Amino acid sequence: MAGKNVYEIMHMDRRVARVSDSGQCRIYYPSFMPYNLYFEESEDLDTLVNNVTNFHYWCATRVLTLDRKYAKEILNSIGMLQAVTDRERAKIALSYRCASLTDVFWVRLRGEKVSFRDINLYENHLDNTFIDIALRGRQYTVQNECLARDLSTHGCFPKAWQRLDGGFRLLKDGGSDAVERELLASQICRCFDLSQVLYEMDYFDGEKVSVSGNITSKEYSIVSMENFEIHAANHGRNTKKYILSLDRYNYHMMNIVDYLIGNTDRHWGNWGVLVNNANNKPVRLHALMDFNQAFHAYDTMDGANCQTMFGERVSQREAAVKSVAAIGLNQRREVSRAHFEELPQFYPMFCRRLELLKSVKVPA
Repeated sequence: MAGKNVYEIMHMDRRVARVSDSGQCRIYYPSFMPYNLYFEESEDLDTLVNNVTNFHYWCATRVLTLDRKYAKEILNSIGMLQAVTDRERAKIALSYRCASLTDVFWVRLRGEKVSFRDINLYENHLDNTFIDIALRGRQYTVQNECLARDLSTHGCFPKAWQRLDGGFRLLKDGGSDAVERELLASQICRCFDLSQVLYEMDYFDGEKVSVSGNITSKEYSIVSMENFEIHAANHGRNTKKYILSLDRYNYHMMNIVDYLIGNTDRHWGNWGVLVNNANNKPVRLHALMDFNQAFHAYDTMDGANCQTMFGERVSQREAAVKSVAAIGLNQRREVSRAHFEELPQFYPMFCRRLELLKSVKVPA
């Protein structure tokens, strides 16, 4: 295979595909390809260029984005480029073999004697030094490049993974207001029957943060809806029909609770599918997460435009009403006024929205 470097795309210890830096590729297991990576085995010049572009894009998605707060400080601290292009970000990800805490894909050079056991983040050491950089923007001189692999959580708020004896937890900052919004939203969501990430209060460096567990493992990965749509388009699959057949219930519950808590940040990067690593196939929607942009567009009953309706332009109110009509409200217990102790200004609108949804007729 021509090209200076030949990269092998790995799924745990399965060699899924290979691609050279000139774009020539070979796919060994199509059903185990990453959802947002597409190759074509062809010598056509345009196809070769597309293969390289697609590979760089995929690698770039496995490293922090530069709109993330403190991203430049993090990159400076580990002595890497402040990358702008996909190609530059790909170089950063490739320096730690594109390892991630979202799935079990990784990359090695052809001929390397490296296994998944050697590099996966679930079993290998993670130095906690990066936490201070990621949450506070402090400058450290860090020699260990493996710190970068733990900075692949996307988003614009400061966040960092911390390894504990029982696994990982995610610490999120962004100021006391964002933390309080996420904690309140999480308390409200627990009063409804849906699969969700639980956010708890803790302190880091004397300041309040929200913490949550990791929802991935060596057994299960997550794929964002943004990436799943790429996969669906490449395989002629109707995304909306597939998602509704896969997990109709949690899809509708997502629309219901996002309306109730005024979450304006349900873009296609923070919801998606849970994937069984044994066969690389979706099981259901993954647990609902990311609530630190809750209680925005909260001054009217309509809320913001709903981002989860597969191109249909409706308000969050309209989406929630449709969802309640489809599956019911599924409230487990009453939402206490005491939950709003830190953010009491949001309680009246929450009550109005809840009463509206309670009035929706549900088919028998």
